[in-house]
Amino acid sequence: MTQHSTTILDKISVGGTDEQSQGLTEFIPADAPFDDEQRNWLNGLFTGLFTIANEAAKGTQEEAPGTALQILFGSQSGTAESLSKDLRKFAKTKGFDASVAELDSIAPADLATSNHVLIIAATFGEGEPTDNAKNFHDALMSDDAPRFSETVNFSVCGLGDSSYPQFNNVAREIDARLSELGANRVHELVACDVAYDDDYAGWKEAVFQTEAFVLAAGAAQAADPEESGPAFDKNHPFIATLLDRRCLNEPGSAKTVNHIELSLAGGGEDLDYSVGDALGLWPVNDAADVEALLDAGGFTGRESVSLKSGPTKLRAALLTRLDIVTVTPNTLQNWQVERPFDDAHIVDLLQAGVDGLSAQMLVEGLRPLQPRLYSISSSPKKHNGEVHLTVGEVHYRLNGTDRKGVASTYLGSRLQPGGNVGVYIQRSSHFHLPEDDTLPVIMIGPGTGIAPFRAFLEEREMRQANGQNWLFFGDQHEATDFLYRDEIGTWQENGLLTKASLAWSRDGAEKVYVQHLIESEGAAFFEWLEAGAVIYVCGDASRMANDVDQAIRRVIATHGNRTESEAGAYLDALSKAHRYQRDVY
Repeated sequence: MTQHSTTILDKISVGGTDEQSQGLTEFIPADAPFDDEQRNWLNGLFTGLFTIANEAAKGTQEEAPGTALQILFGSQSGTAESLSKDLRKFAKTKGFDASVAELDSIAPADLATSNHVLIIAATFGEGEPTDNAKNFHDALMSDDAPRFSETVNFSVCGLGDSSYPQFNNVAREIDARLSELGANRVHELVACDVAYDDDYAGWKEAVFQTEAFVLAAGAAQAADPEESGPAFDKNHPFIATLLDRRCLNEPGSAKTVNHIELSLAGGGEDLDYSVGDALGLWPVNDAADVEALLDAGGFTGRESVSLKSGPTKLRAALLTRLDIVTVTPNTLQNWQVERPFDDAHIVDLLQAGVDGLSAQMLVEGLRPLQPRLYSISSSPKKHNGEVHLTVGEVHYRLNGTDRKGVASTYLGSRLQPGGNVGVYIQRSSHFHLPEDDTLPVIMIGPGTGIAPFRAFLEEREMRQANGQNWLFFGDQHEATDFLYRDEIGTWQENGLLTKASLAWSRDGAEKVYVQHLIESEGAAFFEWLEAGAVIYVCGDASRMANDVDQAIRRVIATHGNRTESEAGAYLDALSKAHRYQRDVY
């Protein structure tokens, strides 16, 4: 009996066959120890079971999909994109069929057919939209923007930095304009500061509790929560180890740019990265700066204070948890003071005097210390288990005193080889090499902007890519500021680097920058574009990136025999095709 039972069960498959869906099916073998009546009864039983199973499976397949939700983002560093993907996971648990896309992937008119839209928009530079939101933003703000009906339910979450005058300018403009054009704002704009976690989480929860979203979800089947994200992220960093640090400048340089090598051993696949990604890194404040701040405020550092994470001592909070430099509107409001001068730091406010300032009031006027993002300058194919950075130390004078950057000097001198630092991978969806290794690549990265292009060249070398590579690099002096000189020379000799155009701004009577070389070699530059080249730009956003953009437009106009507007349309088309990509800051 046991032997025959096993045979019978082995014949049963999920869903049955076409024959098993028609009338009584012969499940019971003829040689089984049953008479005809028993065999017919068992065949009827199994046929009934299969019918029930098939109908249940069919019902599951035909179940109505969740309500459509469009999630759009404008992101420069990757934060808004990362939050959008988190929002999609959350939306699915609420019964929505959510999609995620860049703002520039659609035109404003496309929103007219969307009933539920959530937007996460970062503000970049001096109150400007990010590269992947500019076209949408400009079209939405134009006089030709379409009208919307109240069936377009939307809410906007902005990402910005309150220390800048144009705080969350882009999100505010998009939010106001959508409402002005007739769309239904279901939840007011949430303008997140650099410490965005709590505000974003509150907005996310609140939106799905609004009437428009609750009614839309209705009886839709909520999806099971997706698998959790990576084990290591901004709030759960991996503890990396500093392996090596060396200065890339020669003696006599006015700059200090360090090559940093960190070990990711033991991090597993959550720390796998691609060239073009960035590394998030948690710095520690300089102990000397903490002491100066304590002295200026009349504190010992032993005072007990309460943070969101719990109670701690003031000195510990100032060392590792709080931004002790940046003055924000919240600082001025909490302490009831004014800036003693433009660009004043926290220590300057304390030295000027803050009446009745307690240790708890001090920490409540400071924003949380935030991680820094650095372009990765290594290929994982060449440096397994490691990640490399190219970091320029920041030193300057303000109000008659020497100041310095927190993270750049932490990596440059205070963190010692063998020391530990918290890190995570900030993935980029747009700043990556083309999958086609035969395509030519143009890389424009003066100063520390060379970082991702060292990684690109290492990657193309390891992949044995046969596409041509053209590097534009520049700095102050060739003798002292030629970063990665030996590696670039080797790549030129072995043919990996097809062209290297180098600009030294302080070596001649006239200052020469990379944008000048783009124009002087404009004919060849345009030939590369016509051959399918992908342009990458990395570095300073305040001047360099715009100067390079204008130079490229002039090259297209001159050597492509186009008008100014036609050249702009040509470059816009390259951008939409992901053939003009920027990692600027």
